[in-house]
Amino acid sequence: MIVGKTDITWMMLDAGAETDVTNSVGRTAAQMAAFVGQHDCVTVINNYFSRARLDYYTKLQGLEKEPKLPAKLAGPLHKIIMSTNLNPVKVVMLVKENPLLAEVEALDKCRRVMELICEKCIKQQDMNEVLAMKMHYISCVLGKCASFLKDREDKLDGLIKSLLKGRDSDGFPVFQEKFIRECIRKFPYCDATLLQQLVRSIAPVDIGNDPTALSVLTQAITGQVGFMDTEFCTTCGEKGAEKRCSICKMVIYCGQVCQKMHWFTHKKVCKKLQEQREKQEAETAKLRMKQSKGHSRNTQKPKNTTLEQRVSYKESKAAQEAADIMQELSVETKSEEMPSDFATETSHSTSIRATDN
Repeated sequence: MIVGKTDITWMMLDAGAETDVTNSVGRTAAQMAAFVGQHDCVTVINNYFSRARLDYYTKLQGLEKEPKLPAKLAGPLHKIIMSTNLNPVKVVMLVKENPLLAEVEALDKCRRVMELICEKCIKQQDMNEVLAMKMHYISCVLGKCASFLKDREDKLDGLIKSLLKGRDSDGFPVFQEKFIRECIRKFPYCDATLLQQLVRSIAPVDIGNDPTALSVLTQAITGQVGFMDTEFCTTCGEKGAEKRCSICKMVIYCGQVCQKMHWFTHKKVCKKLQEQREKQEAETAKLRMKQSKGHSRNTQKPKNTTLEQRVSYKESKAAQEAADIMQELSVETKSEEMPSDFATETSHSTSIRATDN
């Protein structure tokens, strides 16, 4: 963690490093990483869940006739658990890409295991509310996937469209926001400090304003701070997205797949966003031009506009005229036998005296 390398952090965790052990100043590894600004390491630590802990549910326990989780589902489910991207669209995409998970029965079993892990995290001696909240959230998303597989002809594609669909005014995904808020509200342990913090952060915010429920939940679970200098895909929420819509240039994607997936709703507001961007750019250019003109005027040589400057100018001009007159008088009265160098000296001294007077 000291060197800020996430791959080394993964290796240490896989080798058995404990995440809840404190150092001499009473801080955990995640807290120390956050203190020195290694936010990616914080995310890795806060989202780590060993495969061995999940494999426990693939084995018969007590009088069970079959394990709670089929062994073939452990790998795909562990991938979802370890993901640092909590965007529900991304979770549904992970379910959809694995045929073993994209079945109602498999999703129900995975959801039940998530609920058991959530309960264990709360009731264990070293309570882990963060991990409990994440397991509960994944359970809710898997449950929604199962319900769409049961009731909808368009299956998981319909769920993705529902999560992405934005309102006509600004394209904000209202259904997604309400769904995440509902997931948090259904957290079964009402006395949990984390739940109360989330509710206080989200409840006063109107739907469509910042912070969104997803950003608040992501920061609480992964430790990623909201002011990180990075971009996220509008569709799936992946970090480091660089592709922009070629028309409005306001919406960012991680690739063409996400752009095509989002176009059905983005096309309703694309032109409006383009107009807003162009208007903002025009106003910014106008303001810069105005500031540039003001700066050029300020850097010009100041003119004698004030009363003091005009008086000073007149006094200096009168003194110069007096000096010139005295010099002319001196030249007219000098003797013809006077050496030229003496005349020059006398004239010079007279001019100085006249100036002093």
